[in-house]
Amino acid sequence: MFSYDDYREILSIIQSTGRQCGYKEAVNKERFIIMRHDVEYSVERAYQMAKVEQSMDFVSTFFFQWTNNSYNILSRRNMDMIKDMHERGQHIGLHFALNGMTDMQQIRGRIKTEMDILSEMFGFAITEFSIHRPSKDVLRENIKLDGILNAYQDDFFTFAENVKEDTELKVKYMSDANHIWRYGYPDEANITKPDKVQILVHPFAWSKKGYDNFDNYRSLLQEKYIELVESVDNECKDFGEYKDYFLEKDVR
Repeated sequence: MFSYDDYREILSIIQSTGRQCGYKEAVNKERFIIMRHDVEYSVERAYQMAKVEQSMDFVSTFFFQWTNNSYNILSRRNMDMIKDMHERGQHIGLHFALNGMTDMQQIRGRIKTEMDILSEMFGFAITEFSIHRPSKDVLRENIKLDGILNAYQDDFFTFAENVKEDTELKVKYMSDANHIWRYGYPDEANITKPDKVQILVHPFAWSKKGYDNFDNYRSLLQEKYIELVESVDNECKDFGEYKDYFLEKDVR
């Protein structure tokens, strides 16, 4: 259910409708399907997912965190991958982490600040954002900023206090959070029946093989371990003699 082949099937269904679009195009549409990615833990996995999409001539939006402790969005390697994604047509946005903030004016100001910094650093405009683990207060606020689009604003997302199976929503929302499809699996019925659909897919949860939750985390941690070893080797001249030892260690 979380392999790239499974993901290709979802993309094929979306493409068959002719309603796939980005946030800017969706604003004034009566019918749309938006594919979105919040990038947690691994830029590399986001890059691999973008390659899968490219192979099918599919474009979506990838939101990256500025304050993530698992990856540095401004490292040379990560910037190169994100710039390449942008050059190949993918939309790049900010995945904004609240980090304990509750004051709405402060949140609005910080979103704008982070988007301005990333726009300057990457050399292209960042005009869209999603919020990492949004509170109900933030969703209820329906944040809208001039010239900026929020993945959770009411054009693309319907907020309800307690969503149930029979709750009527203007926009059908599906998410693979915690390796579980919440609010329905994006099969043909759930994708094609509603007029407006937003799908959230987290790239770190997907791979060529398609693991269960435990094995996925195990493979992800192995990848991050190797990334750290190689990063240390690139920075420290005296580490070379230890590199093979650490790469051969079984960290699983």
